[in-house]
This record gives sequence, structure tokens and C-alpha cells, in this order.
Amino acid sequence: MALILAIDTSCDETSAAVVDGQRILSSVVYSQILIHKQWGGVVPNLAKRAHVERLDSVVANALKKYNSIAKVTDWNGSPEYVEKIMHSLDAVAVTYGPGLAVALEAGIVKAKELSNRYHKPLIGVNHMEGHIYSVFMQNRNGNPERPFQFPYLALLVSGGHTELIHMKGHRTYELLGETVDDAGGEALDKAAKMLGLGYPGGPVIEQLAQEVHNEDRYRFPRPMAKSKDYQFSFSGLKTSFLYFLREMGEEEKNKNLRYLASSFQEAVFDSILLKTERAMKEKGLNRILVGGGVSANRYLRKRFRRLVRQYQGEVLFPSFSYLTGDNAAMIGAVGSIMFEQKQFMKDPDALEREPRLLVASSA
Repeated sequence: MALILAIDTSCDETSAAVVDGQRILSSVVYSQILIHKQWGGVVPNLAKRAHVERLDSVVANALKKYNSIAKVTDWNGSPEYVEKIMHSLDAVAVTYGPGLAVALEAGIVKAKELSNRYHKPLIGVNHMEGHIYSVFMQNRNGNPERPFQFPYLALLVSGGHTELIHMKGHRTYELLGETVDDAGGEALDKAAKMLGLGYPGGPVIEQLAQEVHNEDRYRFPRPMAKSKDYQFSFSGLKTSFLYFLREMGEEEKNKNLRYLASSFQEAVFDSILLKTERAMKEKGLNRILVGGGVSANRYLRKRFRRLVRQYQGEVLFPSFSYLTGDNAAMIGAVGSIMFEQKQFMKDPDALEREPRLLVASSA
């Protein structure tokens, strides 16, 4: 396989990695959560500034960690050192969409600079493909072993996306359905904000729900449950939750915080599982991939495992060690496949950001 230096600056993590096929040889992620927490969400201009300030050191650290394994040269941090490391690699891969436009730009500019300076092919990667391939990532020793067994039904659920995809082969997709408004992760974050739980809210919602054993005391709506397609909607659920909290009042809300969090999470996950099961039945698919930040939720993982057992299938999630959030390692994994397919930019300078890029456009 190919040795790829990958860069991801799609939102609020600055990341670089070196991968060999699906094996992660180095991975560095700088999180901006503390920067954005006080604002209750990601502020684009602050995200861009943090990417620009941190990207050089993040890339250098990823190369240093790779060199500690590959022993290409003695470490001294000089330009000559970086040049030797870069010459040992096959290509540079970078996320070009979807994501925050100003954030994407920071990574693209850096990737173009490295590609041109060291005469390496440049590969533009769809960030959502990265989340799909994240479930196949391995540590440097090649574990866990997860051979590709197409086809798959892939669910991507994060703060920006909720999509169901039929993956027929390497980078061959059919988009079955997606959210028509808010994403699942976004809905969880907004519910947490309504409850006064801060940002990011998903992990706090999960913890509170766990404390009451995920009880569905309030039974909020399951939007689009009766629709015959694979589309999702969470805006109506969010509005219903807001009105419910207003009627309940502050004192009652605080007293029942755990049950409110649990019931909202249950509604989101029921909606996701309902449409996934429908696609499994109608498409005849029982191998499921679940990627994106919300895939870190242990209760969601438990429910998916319970679902696929009914169909004698399997479900794969990203490793907690590396890949529950945005990172460059998963971008490198896709870049490695694209390198084998000779999917390079003919002119690296022509690569432009595409903030609303769809995964189906990569088919």
C-alpha cells in the first residue's frame, strides 16, 4: 500500500497523520473544544485562526512520530529532516469538503504547499468517506484485522451529518437518505444547550441518560417514522423538546434533567435505528458500518449490536483509540485507496474547498 501524509481541518480539530493503507503509523490531533466552548458552538473565524496557528507544528509532530517508527533519519527538526521524511512518502492527502469553508482552506493551503515543495501527488479526500473508512483503521501492527466484505450499509451520524449510504465497493456509493434539516449530533448538542449542559453536549447527554438506565419517560416524537423513504428529520423533535421544557418550568426541568436527556436521546436513536432497519430489510444488507462522532456513544453501539443480531449480521464501529471524531488518519486511509486507483489531482493548485460536498459525488 501507499504511505500517505494526511491533513484534516474540516471543522474544529487540526490533524495530521501518516498511514500505510489502513495502518496508522502516526496521528496527531489538536482539539479546539476549549476555544469554542465559551461560545456554545464552533465559531468559523476562530477555527480558521487556530488551524493556521497550529498546523505547522501538528504536521511536524506527525512526521516526527512516523520517523520514530520508520527510522528514516535522525531527528533534529531541521528543514533537511523534513525533506528526508517527505521523500519517503508517496503522496499528500487533504480534506476538501464537506466542512467549514474557512477551516477547509487552511488545510488545503498547507497540503498544496507540501505537494509542490516535495513533488508529491496531491489527493483531495471527501471527509465523509473518511468516516466510512474509519471503521477499518488499524494500529501500526495491523490490528484489528477487518477485511473488506462488500456490500455494506453505512450510517454516518455526527454534528453535521446524518446519512444512510449503500457502499457497493471501494469508493462506490449510493446515497439512500439523509437529514432534511438538523443532523442527529446537532440535535443532541442543541438539546444539551436547552438543558444548560454546555458544549459539546452529546457526551453529557449520554452520561445523564446512563444514570437513569436510558429510560424513555417522556416519549418525544419520532419524526418521519411513517415515511417510506430513508430520510431523517430532527428539527421538529428539537422544537417539541423546547416547548415541553417551557411548559415544564425551570424547577421541574432541573429536577428531571436525567430523564429529559435520556428521553431525548432515545427519540434521536429510535429515529436512526428505524430508518437503518428499513434499509437493511429492503436492500437485503446485514453488514453495517457506523461512523461519525456520535458513533462514540456506547448506548448507540449497544442498540446497533442488538439490531444486527436479529439479521445474523455484523456492525463495525471506529476504534475508540483513534477514530470517534474528526482526524487525518481516516483521510489518509481513503487517500491510500485513491492512490491505488491513481485518483490524483492533475494540477494540485486546482484543488478548491467544497463545503457542501456529498459523499455520493465520489462514486
